[in-house]
Amino acid sequence: MYDVLAEVVRNGFVESRHYGSVVGLASDGTVAYARGNVDETVLPRSTTKPFQAAACLAAGAPLAGERLAIAAGSHTGEDFHVKTVEAILADAGLGADALRCPPSWPEDEPTKAALIRAGEGESRERMNCSGKHAAMLAACAANGWPLGTYLDPGHPLQREVARIMGEAAGETPSPVAVDGCGAPLFGLTLTGLARAIATLVRADGPYRAVADAMRAHPEYVGGTGHANTELMRLLPGCVAKGGAEGVLVAATADGLAVAVKVIDGSPRATTAIALRALAALGADTTPAAPLAAVPVLGGGRPVGEIRTTPEGPQ
Repeated sequence: MYDVLAEVVRNGFVESRHYGSVVGLASDGTVAYARGNVDETVLPRSTTKPFQAAACLAAGAPLAGERLAIAAGSHTGEDFHVKTVEAILADAGLGADALRCPPSWPEDEPTKAALIRAGEGESRERMNCSGKHAAMLAACAANGWPLGTYLDPGHPLQREVARIMGEAAGETPSPVAVDGCGAPLFGLTLTGLARAIATLVRADGPYRAVADAMRAHPEYVGGTGHANTELMRLLPGCVAKGGAEGVLVAATADGLAVAVKVIDGSPRATTAIALRALAALGADTTPAAPLAAVPVLGGGRPVGEIRTTPEGPQ
C-alpha cells in the first residue's frame, strides 16, 4: 500500500493527493524512515545518471569538474551546457552527430525562445541527457569500444553501468528497460536506490569523484532555477538528483540518504517529500525551507500550496 505523501490545497480545500513511497537511511545504512512500499522495484530514470557517470569514469573517460557534473546531470539545455557537451565530444574526436539521444528543445524557456527567434530548431546537444551520452562516448573512445552501438545493453560500457549500479545498491539490477533518451535503464528497489545514493557520498573512487563534481557544480546537474540545482545550493554538501515519473534521490555529506517515488509520476512534490524525510532523519533542512512547499496559484497569485503530509494514518 502506498502512503499519501503530499496534498494539493487550494483555498483551504484539498484538491489532489500524491501517493507513493519514500525511504530514508541513517548514516550507518540502516532503514530509519519508511512510508509506502519501499521494497518495491522502481525504474530509477535519471536518478541513474550519477552511477552512469561513475561507470564512465571507472572505464577511463577523462571527466572532471563541470564535465563530470554534466555527465551526472539532467541539464536544461542552456548555452554553457551545450559548450561543455561539445567539449567532451571534441576531446574524444567526435561531433554532436555521434550522440544517440533524440533531438530536443532545451528545457530552459529563455534559451528555447532565443533559439526560436534565431530560426534554430531542436538538437541532440540541447537534450537534457546529452551530457551523459557524451560521457558514454568518451568512455568508448578511451577504450576503443564500438561507438555506434554504445546504447546496446550488451555493450561493454553498459555492462559496466550495470555492475556499478549493482555494487552501489547492494542488489542485482532488474528489469532492464529503455529510458526516454534511449539508454538502458536498470531497475532497483526503492531501498536499493537509497543505498546507491548513499554509496555515492560515502565511498571513494569514482563514486566520490561524481558526488564532489555535482556538489561543486550544481548548475551543470540541472540549470538556472532547477530544483536539483537549488537544493544543492541551499544545502551545501547535499547531492540531489531527480528523474522522470516522480523519482528523486538525495544524500547529505554525512551519509543520510532518501529515495522517493510518487506513484502517479508527478515530480512537483518530490523535493518537498525528500526534505521532509531528511528532516525526519535528523538533517537540518531549514536552509532549504523555500523548497519545502510549492505555491498553488489562482489568477496569478498564491491561493494555496502543495504540502507534504504527516507520517501515520491519513
